[in-house]
Amino acid sequence: MPRQPALTARNADKHELYQIAVQDPLVDLGFMTRVYSRRFGHAPRLFREDFCGTALLSASWVKGSGERRAEGFDLNADVLRWGREHNLAPLGARAERVSLRRADVRSPGSFRPEIRSATNFSYSVFRTRAELVQYFTAARKSLARDGLFVIDAYGGSEATAELSERRSIGRGVTYVWDQALYLPGSGEYHCHIHFRFRDGSRLQRAFTYIWRYWSIPELLDALHDAGFGRVEAYFEQSAKDGSGNGVFRLDPEGRTSRDCAGLIAYLVASGD
Repeated sequence: MPRQPALTARNADKHELYQIAVQDPLVDLGFMTRVYSRRFGHAPRLFREDFCGTALLSASWVKGSGERRAEGFDLNADVLRWGREHNLAPLGARAERVSLRRADVRSPGSFRPEIRSATNFSYSVFRTRAELVQYFTAARKSLARDGLFVIDAYGGSEATAELSERRSIGRGVTYVWDQALYLPGSGEYHCHIHFRFRDGSRLQRAFTYIWRYWSIPELLDALHDAGFGRVEAYFEQSAKDGSGNGVFRLDPEGRTSRDCAGLIAYLVASGD
């Protein structure tokens, strides 16, 4: 296979770079399906992706069993259009099993999902506790009888520090995660994603997020207050170099990750 040329700010697609830098459907969907199958004793078929963006998870979901269906919700028409062109169209006939809706994530869907997810901390757009609990309540009420609601969460001492982290993602591109502002009195949290290229060009503030930072204990409390009877935290384990190793273990108090400066966890909620 010929080597791909280095990218520049002129020829790069920010949505493609985001997917490479930030998303890993094999990890996310693999975790969710394993937990679901262990909990309920059968494989899930119906998946709902909130704040779906380019719908990469939904597209990846229907690549599996022919019985699988997915539904994605997002308010950004442009990014949904990009997802249809770049993630759904290549699926051919399988794309018919994915429905993308430009709608608020608190809106009802066309089916009761067995797994409903909100990843990449996207629920942080809800900046009051009342809004967050309202969203979580809507998610609980939407689930199938055997259903799970799964979100990811960010913690550790670096989570609220004003800092930037850089990581090479290939083809001469450096991904920069920029935690630009955190206000401890309100939890207001401003973050940006930048991309820098080998030729010196940049995509500055390719993505900007004005969020409320929610700590893991706050999220667990909000899920319980939304009526979920069972809420569990799975923390990512650390590799020898201190980075995450992609393995998540049930750990209610986060003891295995307490020394991590920046940690990721999945919070898994169900009605039972």
